[in-house]
Amino acid sequence: MADTTRCGFAALVGAPNAGKSTLLNRMAGAKLSIVSPKAQTTRFRVLGILMRGTTQILLVDTPGIFRPRRKLDRAMVAAAWTGAEDADITLLLVDARSGLNEAVSEIVDRLATTKRRVWLVLNKTDLVSPGALLPLTAAITERLPVEHVFMVSARTGNGVDDLLDQLAGTLPPGPYLYPEDDLTDLPDRLLAAELVREQIFMQTHEEVPYGATAETESYTERPDGSVRIDVTIYVARAGHKAILIGDGGQRIRQIGERARKQLGSLLERPCHLFLNVKERSGWDEERARLRAIGLDDVP
Repeated sequence: MADTTRCGFAALVGAPNAGKSTLLNRMAGAKLSIVSPKAQTTRFRVLGILMRGTTQILLVDTPGIFRPRRKLDRAMVAAAWTGAEDADITLLLVDARSGLNEAVSEIVDRLATTKRRVWLVLNKTDLVSPGALLPLTAAITERLPVEHVFMVSARTGNGVDDLLDQLAGTLPPGPYLYPEDDLTDLPDRLLAAELVREQIFMQTHEEVPYGATAETESYTERPDGSVRIDVTIYVARAGHKAILIGDGGQRIRQIGERARKQLGSLLERPCHLFLNVKERSGWDEERARLRAIGLDDVP
């Protein structure tokens, strides 16, 4: 008789820059979530679909949890907690270098009130001395009951297979919820906008990436199998628009070129990507803009 299939959700929760997106991409073996050295790059929940033996692991990468100021921030934090509430297992990812700082403390205290199944995943363990890991584990587990503790490096992949094997054996028996060859439930239109936004993070500095968003305006399949994608980048200030376009349009061309290459390899087809930059002050307080980038409305 064939093995019973299993399927369930595991949510990655943590403070900004804990390495959630890097871990999701490492576990899924593909680039699903945007990664940059800057905090708060993930703005909504991203689902990675991973087959491990006869188990379908549905990995939910959530935005980093922080103190919100703008409507955009509040929507991001709400998305993170909703992702944790909906999951069979919550993976609390903690940057072993930063330790039990104020942001992690607040997350630990909130999780302690939820009675959810929590696994502690200490990340970036290749960058700290082994002697620091046990006291950190003890400090967290004193305040939050956890089922398992894993020491991993999302960057090198150390410890990630063990985490995946445990998940595969623990998630509940049940039918697969997605086709086995799917990688993510992220619509291609949203993926295109996210890859453009990642390049904005990688190629601009200061407050520009936080004051910009990208939306796919049109996504057209062409008879030759390629796809034409038009993405509008909204910026909060005129100065940001000038920086994004660059001298003679050089910066925006580079952003488009790199995003197009990544998109082509993920979609496995030629992509024609066209970018347009518009100034729109206060976009991060607009309901329509937040819904367009995949965030549920919050008061």
